[in-house]
Amino acid sequence: MAATDPALTALSQGWCALSLLHGKIESHIEKALESRHGLSVREYSLLDVLSRQHSGPGGHLQMRQVADAVVLSQSATTRLVTRLEDRGLLTRYLCDTDRRGIYTDVTEAGLTLLAAARPTNDTALREALDEAAKNPELAPLVRTVEQLKVPV
Repeated sequence: MAATDPALTALSQGWCALSLLHGKIESHIEKALESRHGLSVREYSLLDVLSRQHSGPGGHLQMRQVADAVVLSQSATTRLVTRLEDRGLLTRYLCDTDRRGIYTDVTEAGLTLLAAARPTNDTALREALDEAAKNPELAPLVRTVEQLKVPV
């Protein structure tokens, strides 16, 4: 295919629109979470992912799984966990069955902050999507996001 192939151009434009939508949403949520709760989007996401762990089989995530869930490298995730642990929002401990494994749990303070921040996140997400839906290039993507049914 030539570089000016219409299919490639359309694909590139679609990717740019998706990237723009993501950036607008993340920026809006970041401002709301930071101003009201002192949390970044990544910190909120990490607390949210870790709060969904359970004590049953496979209920605790390894650091690699956490990194995948919050879309960060393992080293960036480890630094983020350390920052939140220093703030008293997370705690780390060795796995009972594999002494090489380290698990991370959300503390009571972390759960309290997450509970307070969740409505802010949800409201900011709704606001950002509503604003983006006014843009004809982004409106189809917004509709797609709103229709997604992701298993929890």
